[in-house]
Amino acid sequence: MNPTPDTTPYQLLGGEAAVRRLVARFYELMDTLPEAYGVRKLHPRDLKGSEDKLFMFLSGWLGGPQLYVEKFGHPRLRQRHLPFSIGVAERDQWMLCMREALAEQVADTELRAWLDRKLADLADFMRNRAEAGQKSPIMPQGS
Repeated sequence: MNPTPDTTPYQLLGGEAAVRRLVARFYELMDTLPEAYGVRKLHPRDLKGSEDKLFMFLSGWLGGPQLYVEKFGHPRLRQRHLPFSIGVAERDQWMLCMREALAEQVADTELRAWLDRKLADLADFMRNRAEAGQKSPIMPQGS
């Protein structure tokens, strides 16, 4: 899949309503899957604020309205997530929920595969805790 300015992932997904459904399902899964406990405990008890922020972020990230930027400025995702210890387990739990939500909400297999790859890269980028035997993911290569 090669999105263009005329066919953004946001449009291909179905716009605002589709992104809202995806995000709502993602947080439902995070809140109910025992396998997502590690990533769930990094979030507040009430997930509404997290859901709103992820919807706004994904809207712009997918090529739709830049809602997050308009309200909060540049996302600075790594910086905003530094207070939370995010390692491989949390990344994988986040992706478990996202992959299930994508499977349920995105019928187009090519679009779903593209979203999976891009979101997996994004989730991996959020890691900020070194795993045993590894350098901290915050450190640039060669440091």
